[in-house]
Amino acid sequence: MSTLTADNGIVTVPTQRTVEHAADKLASLIEAKNIVLFARIDFAADAQRAGLAMQPSQLLVFGNPRAGTPLMQAVPMAALDLPLKVLVWQDADGGVWLSYNATSYLQARHGAPAELMKSIDGIGALVQAAAAD
Repeated sequence: MSTLTADNGIVTVPTQRTVEHAADKLASLIEAKNIVLFARIDFAADAQRAGLAMQPSQLLVFGNPRAGTPLMQAVPMAALDLPLKVLVWQDADGGVWLSYNATSYLQARHGAPAELMKSIDGIGALVQAAAAD
């Protein structure tokens, strides 16, 4: 499974799962690690309620206060990017992807100490596990 990192710091990972199944898998992995799933937003369902149509797309917002709080204490503006988020989405060709901000990008963006980034660096492994068949 390949991973694409764009210049804008977004890592995008392909999956053979549907958006719903990939989001379900990610949610179960998050909860199994005792990470708090703060929100799961179904953008396509929200669009449908507004009379609009869009490809399936869900955003999962999650974190661990023990991991994020020290980072926000050291760099308060890091709270703009915390809690962590993963977008599970389908493109116009039917491909399904999981996208998130690379921790290296967040570190550079906020000038955060490397040791504080280690606590949130597990996002990549979670996404890879959710994307795997």
